[in-house]
Amino acid sequence: MKETALTHKHIALGAKMVPFAGYNMPVQYAGLRHEHEVVRKSVGVFDVSHMGEFFIKGEHALDLIQKVCSNDASKLVPGKAQYSCMPNADGGIVDDLIIYMIQNNEYMLVVNASNIEKDWNWISKHNTMNAEMFNHSDDYCLLAIQGPKAAEAMQSLTSEDLTQIPFYSFKIAEFAGCKEVIISATGYTGSGGFEVYIKNADAEKVWDAVLEAGGNWGIEPIGLGARDTLRLEMGYCLYGNDIDDTTSPLEAGLGWITKFTKDFINSEALKKQKEEGVTRKLIAFELLDKGIPRQDYPIVNEKNEVIGKVTSGTMSPSLNKAIGLGYVPVEKSALETEIFVQIRSKNLKAKVVKLPFYKG
Repeated sequence: MKETALTHKHIALGAKMVPFAGYNMPVQYAGLRHEHEVVRKSVGVFDVSHMGEFFIKGEHALDLIQKVCSNDASKLVPGKAQYSCMPNADGGIVDDLIIYMIQNNEYMLVVNASNIEKDWNWISKHNTMNAEMFNHSDDYCLLAIQGPKAAEAMQSLTSEDLTQIPFYSFKIAEFAGCKEVIISATGYTGSGGFEVYIKNADAEKVWDAVLEAGGNWGIEPIGLGARDTLRLEMGYCLYGNDIDDTTSPLEAGLGWITKFTKDFINSEALKKQKEEGVTRKLIAFELLDKGIPRQDYPIVNEKNEVIGKVTSGTMSPSLNKAIGLGYVPVEKSALETEIFVQIRSKNLKAKVVKLPFYKG
């Protein structure tokens, strides 16, 4: 099992460690619900160094990105980031990712930990234009400093005005005494904050500095358990749960990152799917009966016929309601539609609701 540059720090802090995407990762420290609330109300820090970082450079860098990604990366300017996905040849998704434009002809792609090798091979296979590719996934540490107090808690660590970095924008600046750190106003919690990309050699120094600087704001280390409940309350897709090689971006509600103003892998088939309409959709639901939906639980109709399955589910710490995502036929996807989640052979009533679950 791989370790991040900070694994020993998590163990010393008493974190409960679990295998995740081939890494030994902290799932929780003081408890999931507590950590969840820390991020919603103040500020927390996650070690998400297991994520992958690819750098694409050269005069054909944009051509390659445009070919493999569904969103239109030509809209990017230096200092901006964009959420996107890589469609496969069969209508599904290779991975979802964030594209950062560092400067002209230089981009960083941030991909999911479990897909690093698969993504690298996929992009390499389609690099017929000979763009320069570098896999620096093992060289970088990534900290997600998330929560409404993130900017003021971290301001002492940089001369950049953190309040002036718009959502999905970034600066390359000194941070915690380290030069050329990517400070990005991105994250997967829905509570604001930053993600900072640092070299592994600086990881301990920055981790300690972040915890010290955030001390007056009650900063705490946060595990992957709370990361999952936070993203689910926002309805953000998790690869391997809500999207995978068999789900189309249009079925998953990702039409907004699927731009048919350019050609990309499988764009013709996806365009046809958009014109004809999808047959199933990823919906958000709230359980009306008592229970907790979990991944792969069947979704059934009033006749007890299986019509889909839960892809993500939890008891929402912010709302104190059981919530989930799942695929159902389009005719069962309208808001307020009644569906049932089968939990231990009982059919529990649920209704389709609008995202995000958590309104802030």
